[in-house]
Amino acid sequence: MEQIVQQAARQDDGTRPARALVFIGFMGAGKSTAARLLAEQLDLEAVDSDRLLCERFGHSVAEEFAQHGEASFRAAEEELVCELLERAGPGSVIALGGGSVTSKRVRAALEPHVTVLLDVEVQDAWARAHKHPETHLERPLASDKDAFTALYTERRRLYEGLADAILPPTPRQSIAAANPALLNLAGAPSHTKLLWASAASGSYPVFFGEGLARSGFWPVRMARRFLISDETVAGLYMQDLGELHGSVTIQPGEQHKTLSSAETVFSALVRAGITRADQLVALGGGVVGDLAGFCAATYQRGVPVIHIPSTLVAQVDSAYGGKTGVDLPEAKNYVGAYHQPTGVIVDFSLLKTLPAPELAAGYSEVLKTALIAGGDLWERICAEDPLDERMIHACARTKLAIVAEDERDTGRRQVLNLGHTVGHALEALTGYRRLRHGEAVALGLLAALRLSGLSDLRQQVSDLLSAHGLPVTIAAVDPHAVIAAVAHDKKRTGERVPFVLVERPGDVRGGYQVGDRELLHAISELIT
Repeated sequence: MEQIVQQAARQDDGTRPARALVFIGFMGAGKSTAARLLAEQLDLEAVDSDRLLCERFGHSVAEEFAQHGEASFRAAEEELVCELLERAGPGSVIALGGGSVTSKRVRAALEPHVTVLLDVEVQDAWARAHKHPETHLERPLASDKDAFTALYTERRRLYEGLADAILPPTPRQSIAAANPALLNLAGAPSHTKLLWASAASGSYPVFFGEGLARSGFWPVRMARRFLISDETVAGLYMQDLGELHGSVTIQPGEQHKTLSSAETVFSALVRAGITRADQLVALGGGVVGDLAGFCAATYQRGVPVIHIPSTLVAQVDSAYGGKTGVDLPEAKNYVGAYHQPTGVIVDFSLLKTLPAPELAAGYSEVLKTALIAGGDLWERICAEDPLDERMIHACARTKLAIVAEDERDTGRRQVLNLGHTVGHALEALTGYRRLRHGEAVALGLLAALRLSGLSDLRQQVSDLLSAHGLPVTIAAVDPHAVIAAVAHDKKRTGERVPFVLVERPGDVRGGYQVGDRELLHAISELIT
């Protein structure tokens, strides 16, 4: 036990975490491994509560269960873990047993520390815990798969509620990549949260926190930062971002997400002498994020970019995943590239200055994400839970999980286009001026649900959209022209554009072929 105090005293060179890092998660998540790897990288010692318990008992956890029962084990575990957490300070790295956080005392003792959840899926946890048990830590609660799954479901919300950081289950490279972000989180303003985003081409931290963008906090520190924003957002927040090497602004609105605006940005970067050693900062909504990301992907064949999303659409969806692009008059996002950011700062306070119609437009992306996720997120939408930090965090987490599985839109990621095929066609057809992106997606969702044959769900979604001030019909649009615009969708790979449709909330699939008659009916239903 004394090693926690000793290591904190030893490590005083500015590289140790400012608070203790405590790993939690279900059986088989890899907590012990993650703590050991992180401690090795920081030249610290990892402490494992289960190992200490076995030393105290003089035998394995399974033997303790067999001899004295689970209640006796939990009491001993609570006592030891509370001792660990009370003594822990800067430089401590601790792995806790999966069930330890069921104790109220333990949960209270976690509050001063950084709690890191390793977010393992239940099937992976079962495979690890059941098929490959560690000989010194037998798992008495991993003998029956149904009971194991039920326990996982019961504990998952508890873990998520405690987590300051959520990381994927740990291979060595994940902990190595996330190490700087965890150290940054340990010294960040209170109540800051971290999600670790992974994709085939790279990974990055996403930090969430009220007032975070104006606190002087940066997820990645580089020599110089250059701001890209729009005139409205820059006027509100640029002065709060600290020292900048330069800035360039565009006019707000989708109609300015063009190659011409990109050229304006490129020229400003050249004049400022920006190189690949510098960092672009995209401050704004989806338009700024898409444009700045595209410029970052192509300027000098790729420079780092940090996103600070200022709209609800961007905070729940467009700031993550690395899709960048600009529009052509004929079609939306027709010129673009994949370019993952080096970090994202989600500051909820930026939404306070968002005009009501813009805030409403973001709701369509929240609703889309909930239809894809199903489960708890869909239940919260149906219950009309507030669009708060928790909701934004859940939407971001859903998207990041999908992107981690399929970065380049060749499979699972296609579901994120739900509502966007007709929505993008409506945006292009109306010159990117008449409809906000979220408003167009709202109409596209209704078309997709009609094509899915789900009349009751379509009505429910229509009611939800109306309640949030979003359109459910559009006037003076030729449905045949909409169909012609759909044919230009960038997802088209053959004669027809594949559609994303809904089987039920939580079961959304891509690749559907839709006939012209069915599409005409679904679009005509939107037009008054």
